[in-house]
Amino acid sequence: MYGIKQKTLGSKIFTLIIQLVYLTLAFYLIASSDLTNVVSYALYFCLLITFIRLNAMSFIWLPRGISWKEALGNSTAFAIYYIGFPLFAIYHHSSFSMSMYLIGIALFLIGSFINTASELLRKPFKDDPANKGKLYTGGLFKYAIHINYFGDVLWVAGFALVTLNWWAMIIPIFLLLLFMFSYIPNADKYLLGKYGKQFEAYQKITKKLIPFIW
Repeated sequence: MYGIKQKTLGSKIFTLIIQLVYLTLAFYLIASSDLTNVVSYALYFCLLITFIRLNAMSFIWLPRGISWKEALGNSTAFAIYYIGFPLFAIYHHSSFSMSMYLIGIALFLIGSFINTASELLRKPFKDDPANKGKLYTGGLFKYAIHINYFGDVLWVAGFALVTLNWWAMIIPIFLLLLFMFSYIPNADKYLLGKYGKQFEAYQKITKKLIPFIW
């Protein structure tokens, strides 16, 4: 996921098409289900915001290259988000929980904001030639080295709660473990190799993932 400089339009278009297929299927599943309107509308909202945000990031806001390996991996994750969460909601038969629902919406919005804002605040720094070779530690990244991943965990957890099915929390828990034991160690290794002492100093005073905690 790091260091891909060349344009990779083919892999990006592939992920866009895959998402459109998933989104269409998800909308069909929700529309043909017996879900209450309040849950259906929340699912539509979360699906659309996720689709718009991910693709705006990929094609407009942060148009970096992605490898075919990453594109295929992302497509698997998209299947879990776009199809998995609606299925969890559809096959849930317990009573409606307003607190679970509202917490889910709040976490989804907060996580989406953190993930997107952290990246966009970093973009001007990265685009400035004067900052070449410098490590960015400002914006939301002053609260955690991988604050963007933290945002991912929050919005996925929020999406899971909106389904009103506790089993859906398996997905954000798995994502958190994936970040902790795979993505973050690999990212830290990359950043240490690229920035050396700058990153070492940053590590000493900054939490890894969860602000003020870890």
